[in-house]
Amino acid sequence: MSSPPIHYEAASDEVRAVFDDIKASRNVPDVNNFWKYLARDPVLLRRTWESVKEVMAPGALDPLTKEMIYLAVSVTNGCAYCIASHTAAARKAGMTDAMFGEVMAVTGMANETNRLANGYRVPIDRMFET
Repeated sequence: MSSPPIHYEAASDEVRAVFDDIKASRNVPDVNNFWKYLARDPVLLRRTWESVKEVMAPGALDPLTKEMIYLAVSVTNGCAYCIASHTAAARKAGMTDAMFGEVMAVTGMANETNRLANGYRVPIDRMFET
């Protein structure tokens, strides 16, 4: 059994600083359980938060697209926690039911054809090589 999560009241100053940044960046009253469990290792917590914050920031891809990609990968990896949290984040960013359906369809199709290509050991066509 894993150790209990770290809540703000019991957190070190280092962890509280990361929690405060998460709450301010996401405009939420508390951090979610993922961060509370990572807080058992303050170095891991800070490193992970800084990476997530950088990668998920608006850039060449808009926040909704990034959340939908994160959702698709989470479905592929079978991470129930990430599926739930990134579905919620994608919906908050504007994902409709129709968009969710298409993301699930593309994710399922990609997983199926990836496995077929790997199982058949299909060689890469020259035109696809870079």
